[in-house]
Formats: sequence, C-alpha cells, structure tokens
Amino acid sequence: HTDPVTHLPVDEVRYGDEAKVSAYTSPTNISMYLMGTVSAERLGFIKHEEAVQRVKGTLGTVESMEKWKGFLYNWYNTKDASPKKDWGQFVSTVDNGWLAAGLVVVRQAYPEVNEQTSQLLKAMNFAQLYDPLVGQMYGGYDVAAGQLTGWHFGMFNTEPRVASYIAIGKGDVPKEHWWKMYRTLPSDWTWQEQIPKGETVNYDGIEVFEGHYEHNGIKYVPSWGGSMFETLMPTLVLKEKKLAPEGLGLNDQRHVELQIAFAKEKSYPAWGFSPSAIPGGYTEFGVKYLGTLGYKDNGTVTPHASFLALDFAADEVRSNLKVLKDFGAYGKYGFSDSVNVLTGKVTPAYLALDQGMILVSIANYIKDGVIRNLFHQDPVGSKPEYLLKVVKFSIQ
Repeated sequence: HTDPVTHLPVDEVRYGDEAKVSAYTSPTNISMYLMGTVSAERLGFIKHEEAVQRVKGTLGTVESMEKWKGFLYNWYNTKDASPKKDWGQFVSTVDNGWLAAGLVVVRQAYPEVNEQTSQLLKAMNFAQLYDPLVGQMYGGYDVAAGQLTGWHFGMFNTEPRVASYIAIGKGDVPKEHWWKMYRTLPSDWTWQEQIPKGETVNYDGIEVFEGHYEHNGIKYVPSWGGSMFETLMPTLVLKEKKLAPEGLGLNDQRHVELQIAFAKEKSYPAWGFSPSAIPGGYTEFGVKYLGTLGYKDNGTVTPHASFLALDFAADEVRSNLKVLKDFGAYGKYGFSDSVNVLTGKVTPAYLALDQGMILVSIANYIKDGVIRNLFHQDPVGSKPEYLLKVVKFSIQ
C-alpha cells in the first residue's frame, strides 16, 4: 500500500463492496509511515537495511515535493508526488507538525539520513504559522487565498500540541506559547459542554486558568471533541506519562478511564471512540462530555483508540481487542478501521493514519517506549521537557 516509485503511503484502502485504493497521501500519513518503518524494524519485522532504504526513498520524494516555505500541502498524489490541486493547496499546521515529529524520530533512528531530515526540519519554520499577538498557532495557510486561517489551534489537550512542542523545541516560537493555549475555555463561554472549575496559576510570568470538567466525580481537562486520538496521539512521541504525572500524563489516564466508563454507561460491549472510517466515508466520533464541543456517538468503535491506550490500561485493551475480533473486525491486514457495536457492521477499511498509530503504539508498549525515546533523544524533543514537567492540572 506504498507506491514503489515515490515511496508514499496511500491514505486509505477499502475492501468488499466499497473496494478502492485512495491514491493520495498527507503529511501525517507520511509521518506515520516513517515512524511505522522504525517500529517495524525495532519489532523485528524488517531488517535495518530495508528500513533505511524505505526511509531514504520517502525522504528523497519529500525533498522534491512542491512546498510552501518548507511546508507540505495537505494532499499529494502518490503516483507522482504532485500536489492534489483539485482539493486546494492548504498548509496544515497540525499535519506538518506530525511530519516534523516523524523526521525527528528517523533522524535519531538512522544517522544515515541525518542530513536529509535536518535540512527538511530546518526549512519548516513554524514562526510562519504562529500568531504572536494571540500566542497560538494558526490552523494553517491557504495558498490560493494567500492568507492564514482566521482561527487558531487554541485547545491544549488536542493533537496539535505536538506541533506546538516541536515549534518551541526548534526555537521557532517562544515557550510562552505553551501557556497561551486553553486548558478549558473561559468560564463565561457558556456554550461549552460544562462550565469549567479551577484556578488561575502563574507559569513563567503568565496567568493560566487551569480549569477542568468533571464527570461522576472524576476530574479531567477536556479535548475539543472528546475523541481518543486528540488526547493520546501525542503520546506516540511525547513522554507525558513519565514527565507529566500531575499534568498531561494524569489527564491521559483519566480520558482512558472515562472512555471505558462511557461504554459501560451505554451498555456497549466494546469501547474506543475516535474519528474513523465508516461505510461511505470518514466521521468524527468521541465521548461528548470529554469534549469542549463533544463529537457524537452512534456505537462506532475504532481499534486504534484501544492501541493508543496500551500504556494506560493494557489489560482492558487486550480484553477489548478480543471483543472486536469476535465482531469480525480483524482481517488480512490487521484490524479494520471501525465496527458499529450496535449493528455489528464492520468497515473493511485500512487507513495509513490509524494503522500507523496502531503500529507505533505496539512498538512503544513492547519496546519500552522506543519511539518516544528516539524523539526525546533529539534536541527538538529534549529542550522543551521542562514544559511537560512543570504543568500541574487541577484534576488531582
């Protein structure tokens, strides 16, 4: 499912009645392929030489791809690595953040590609996607419109925090950016799921409202939609459990516990709610009360949500995966992307993003955090560690 010429992974493959191969890819897909290749080698699936060959092939293509100021557009054709211009030319901050994470990991895993990865990383100056007046990252840049988005990535507990961490680690943006993101939205924003409680704390001279939500006596910092990957995808590379036991790490644990509890509340036989493929498309799912403006739930469970939780609830993950296999959600290429536990309908799709999260999660769990360790060995990963250590959420 990776083009033999461009070495770019396809976004999605479907089987059965909806059989198709989506011959396009994104920066996040490329990152998942890079980190997945490292994971496959460390797990013994492929040899070192093959891993390096694969990574070099992909990096060579990335070097030649049309870019905006060092950043990739959001969609490219896998056959010739050309921008998928019929979908516009949008430069996504979050997707380029994940590409940068993959480059950092392979730079540490394979010294043979140091020059390639370092040049690509250097060219990605995240200051170009940062709003110093607000202290937050823009959503991205629309090339056709010639302007940055009119909105920012304001929520702290969402997957773009990896882009923020890397931007600080590279020295592209100031560390105050970490304190300018919302833990919860202000209390007077009454449209959100709950009115948050908490206190204002001073970090590096900046006043931060350390707010939280609460459900059945359990306190937590919400994500935007209440999905698993918003909260836990960053843990593929960030040592939140180890370095932030009273902050992000604790909050990660709470989200896992509450996702499991939500399934019990609904009498679902399985848990794990996160954006995933469904028949005919792709939809956002989550636990509504875990989000600021929570995503819907219709009984759709996705396996990648379980694997992301391995470091926080391994026994529950094993039991959950057995249930999903009983639904018929396991096939030739691993777990299908989703199953509706109310109808029993399995979506026979495989997404580069979700399979990548699964493979990296397995490698981290079995090999003692190998991908996280590689990321934090790099100066980009190690320099901002203080920011993880010092945060203490009001959810004790």
